[in-house]
Amino acid sequence: MNRIAYSVNLWFKRYMKKRYYRSGKNNSESKLSRPVHYPELTAGADNVLKKIFSQIGVPEKQPFTPDPFQLEALEAINTSDCLVTAPTGAGKTWIAEQAAKRILENNGKVWYATPLKALTNSIHAGFSKIFGKEKVGILTGDIKENTNADIIIGTTEILRNQLYDAMYTGQNLKSDLIILDEAHFLGDAERGVVWEEIMIYLPVRIPLLLLSATIGNPDQIAGWLSSIRDKACKVVENTNRPVPLFPLFFHPSGTLYPLLEKIEKNGNRTRLYKKVYKFNQSSKPLLLAPPGRLPKFSDILKVLSHFDLLPAIFFLKSRVECDRAIKLCDGSLLKHAPERKQALMERLVELTADNPHLSAHPQRPYLEETGTAAHHSGHLPAWKVVVETLMAEGLLDAMFATSTVAAGVNFPARSVVILNSDRFNGRDFLSLTTSEFQQMAGRAGRRGMDNIGFATILPGKYMDVSLVAKLINAPPLNVDSQIKIDFSMVLNLLLSNTPEQVRTLLEKSFASYLIAIGAKAGKSGRKARKKFGNDMEFLWLDFTEHMDFLIQEGFVTPEGANPCTLTEDGIWASKLRIDSPLLVAQTLRDKLLPERDPALLAAMMATFVNEKEFKDDMLFNTALSKQLKDAFLLLRRGLKPFAMKMLQSGFPAPNLFIQPAALVYAWAHDTPWDELMRKSDFAEGDFARLVLRTSENLRQMTHLHQDFPVFAKTAAQSIDMILKTPVVTEF
Repeated sequence: MNRIAYSVNLWFKRYMKKRYYRSGKNNSESKLSRPVHYPELTAGADNVLKKIFSQIGVPEKQPFTPDPFQLEALEAINTSDCLVTAPTGAGKTWIAEQAAKRILENNGKVWYATPLKALTNSIHAGFSKIFGKEKVGILTGDIKENTNADIIIGTTEILRNQLYDAMYTGQNLKSDLIILDEAHFLGDAERGVVWEEIMIYLPVRIPLLLLSATIGNPDQIAGWLSSIRDKACKVVENTNRPVPLFPLFFHPSGTLYPLLEKIEKNGNRTRLYKKVYKFNQSSKPLLLAPPGRLPKFSDILKVLSHFDLLPAIFFLKSRVECDRAIKLCDGSLLKHAPERKQALMERLVELTADNPHLSAHPQRPYLEETGTAAHHSGHLPAWKVVVETLMAEGLLDAMFATSTVAAGVNFPARSVVILNSDRFNGRDFLSLTTSEFQQMAGRAGRRGMDNIGFATILPGKYMDVSLVAKLINAPPLNVDSQIKIDFSMVLNLLLSNTPEQVRTLLEKSFASYLIAIGAKAGKSGRKARKKFGNDMEFLWLDFTEHMDFLIQEGFVTPEGANPCTLTEDGIWASKLRIDSPLLVAQTLRDKLLPERDPALLAAMMATFVNEKEFKDDMLFNTALSKQLKDAFLLLRRGLKPFAMKMLQSGFPAPNLFIQPAALVYAWAHDTPWDELMRKSDFAEGDFARLVLRTSENLRQMTHLHQDFPVFAKTAAQSIDMILKTPVVTEF
């Protein structure tokens, strides 16, 4: 071990040892280890369910016959844009496959964009089987393979960036069909702007196929697209689930009841089933677990197994609950299925071979013993792939997940079990929306594997049964515009447009359309007016405020210039398509980053992508590497005047902490992963995400090879130092 690596390891061990005992981690499970009394569960079912449960089974295999809505969509995309809205599992991906096949038959190219890397990987695997690996490439930031293939599967941000490049170079995007999967992300508060930008910038010659879960205002979205693209956008709606969904209520005695009953024989109106209503009105209802505790999931699984309702996905409130849930399962179900247990063990060996981090994963013994697994963003991406694969292949009885697994990734089960009627959005706990509930419930029932699916509601402190009853049959929510201005957008638009041309582009926004159609837009129009005013002047003013700051700081030519364009600094800064492009650009201008030390450069870049707040930062820890401390202080002190200017002008400037830098520095110097994780504040998945996001920022810096050749070369070396197992894993 070299001297720098030794110093990093020594400091890290000293610091984390103090932090570990100060935090009391070694005593955190003491309260949970006390004996707990759980009620005895006896599997039972209301008589009304006999007819319903008789439908459980696997449908007979039949030749595939497309549904009418699938054929309608394929016909539409031949002559127009097309927006397909259908429930989860209805067969939207089949439409994409057939549309892509037609394009390839005519020697064309296809771009398939998704919001999630996991979904991108899943679609890539599926399309590779259909079309052959040589015809399918993937672009997800950290993975770039076969990028000149006929079909590219990638994330929406990369497609948006390619459109920026096409506008700048004047070249056409090399695609003959764009497929936007999970198009309802247009309404996502954080990332919806990317979808909106793609739809605005996309050349009219390229047909657009939008695939979405059921949404409330597809005609408004289609009307907007038709107005800005001067071509028809046809809406193809399907409201029928291919596998019927039946909602159940799990009584704490172990008896299953229908959640709802019809109010009238021939009507669609429903209410809580009478016995469920009685339970819900009780002042002292029977509990599945003592207050503050999770239920004994082994007993719940036995009840579900008794009625052939497995496999199941349990949606829990937090990562901690998911990890605790597997410890509340036993191996009784697998004991009675030795062949299935053997198949699970063999497949697990195959998936974890040649990967010591997965082979020795702390949750592996629970998975092997109970046939259950936890799945959440705190886990390593590679471990999540293992769990997803086992679940998809039917080798698990249950997966305990946070609601994020419901968004777009196809891991359906016969049942979903929902324990909470609210979810944490990163800031607050809010009641589930119709869309969020239907995304979770949509995992139940596997097309071609189930005749019927079940959404089971477990009572508890955080379950509002009456609310869930309303969500089941509630109409889908409208998708609203989430367009917003940031510096990366301004730089890239000014790279290839005059301010007046930019104004014209902004007038094409979905928000502008909703305001223009006024009362017809209903609630969506009122939301747009509340956010942007009665016209889009607010959006333009926001753009000009960003532009004025860029002029002030020398990234854009002065206002008197004709036309107003990017300076040399602005041109290279536009290539930094990251969260904090101006801050990083300023560090390059002021020479605040280490130019020739790849490990140190990776550490400094980690401070810009870090999402955690640290009350107890370790800047003054005596064991801290002097090289790291000096580099960080140079960065923070040097950047402070510019950051203050941004804040005073009303723009965000993130706090910089040394902890993420120290961890990435230690990782770059080969500190063992297990040692980093054992005493770190970061969960494995969070630290892996920090490393991946850092590598993506560094990758953006490699694009500056003309203006900063030394930095670009060092950035490439930095990526090689931090992108290693178990952060990235080959399967």
